[in-house]
Amino acid sequence: MVREGLRLLLKTADDIEVIGEAGNGFQSVRETMRLLPDLVLMDISMPTLNGMEATRQIAREFPLTKVLILSAHHDDHYVEHAVKAGASGYLMKECAEHDLLRAVHEIADGNAFFSPAIARRLLNQPRETFFNNLIKKAVALTSRQTEVLQLIAEGYSTKQMGYLLSLSGKTVEKHRQGLMTKLNIHNVASLTRYAICNGVVDMSHPLKSC
Repeated sequence: MVREGLRLLLKTADDIEVIGEAGNGFQSVRETMRLLPDLVLMDISMPTLNGMEATRQIAREFPLTKVLILSAHHDDHYVEHAVKAGASGYLMKECAEHDLLRAVHEIADGNAFFSPAIARRLLNQPRETFFNNLIKKAVALTSRQTEVLQLIAEGYSTKQMGYLLSLSGKTVEKHRQGLMTKLNIHNVASLTRYAICNGVVDMSHPLKSC
């Protein structure tokens, strides 16, 4: 329903064409590879692969495709993560009705776009202060480790993860062990808490039962 509303809003602009949709992060990366859009409108909170990691993969693999984050999260650390992942803009969902078309046009023209409230916060603090805590404290997980972390937190088994990621069970276990070693976390409950606290999974989406 949300995607349909956004599609109808975007269709009011004669110079914007909606060429695809995706229901989760994996699909968004696959559809980007298939369609090569100029811009991807990305939700942060998605199952199986969150929007931050999907944005990171798109920015790395398809640098000509811009990503505009659409989010209900006001917190600075979400904005920080989005910019660090390679997003060109961050738009609050509550502002979408009024600002979405302007955001798309600004990013298409090579500019950045942030919702007015976020832009004001950015202007009121030095850039190095805004990003300092994230850069210092973040543990650098690989894209694959982030994918595995989200799937663990959502309750997927090794076999199910292997199917979703097109990996063997042994390879999934290798990534799981590497993830646990890097984070110094050695049980699923603590990994899940870490994933939630760091925005890898969103509690507004029901987690899959183990």
